[in-house]
Amino acid sequence: MGSVKEYFSSLGTGIASLLKGMKVTGKEFVTPKITECYPENRLTHHVPERFRAQLKLIYDAEGNHKCIACGSCERNCPNGTITLETKMVTTPQGTKKKKLDKYFYDLGSCTFCQLCVTNCPTDAIEFDNDFEQAVFTRSKLVKLLNYLPEKPEPEPTPEELAKIAAEREAKIAEAKAKAAAAKAAKEAAADNKEENK
Repeated sequence: MGSVKEYFSSLGTGIASLLKGMKVTGKEFVTPKITECYPENRLTHHVPERFRAQLKLIYDAEGNHKCIACGSCERNCPNGTITLETKMVTTPQGTKKKKLDKYFYDLGSCTFCQLCVTNCPTDAIEFDNDFEQAVFTRSKLVKLLNYLPEKPEPEPTPEELAKIAAEREAKIAEAKAKAAAAKAAKEAAADNKEENK
């Protein structure tokens, strides 16, 4: 008698489970479809703003970017996706400055974690929505992000050159005065030492 009771109990549980599944299936029949007709709707397709498709260097209207070649994005990338090539240039003031030469980005190994973007101190890079990146070889996935030619350092005006020269002369005079004061103090100390003997 117990086995008949168990049989009908399990049969009832199976029918309830079947009805629950049919309810879910029936609900899917009447919900609106979200199938995309890509690539037919390429011109009207809306990609969400937060979608991360490809890294890009941000250029302003004059063709300048804000990258200072600090290497923060390269160090924070967990996959080694970013490679920076830098060069040292001499400014008109005579100081050395590191400048971006080439900014390589390997889209094929990027995990789109956005650590490079969040750690950039100058907000020079961002992800855009250009998701159409299908290529036949992996080498085409390595992209040069600074595609515009780099602008040379601006030439200083005659007033700036005069100011730089005056500052340099002032520093030289200050250094000479410090050296003379140190020499005088040393001589005075030597004289005091001889008098004390």
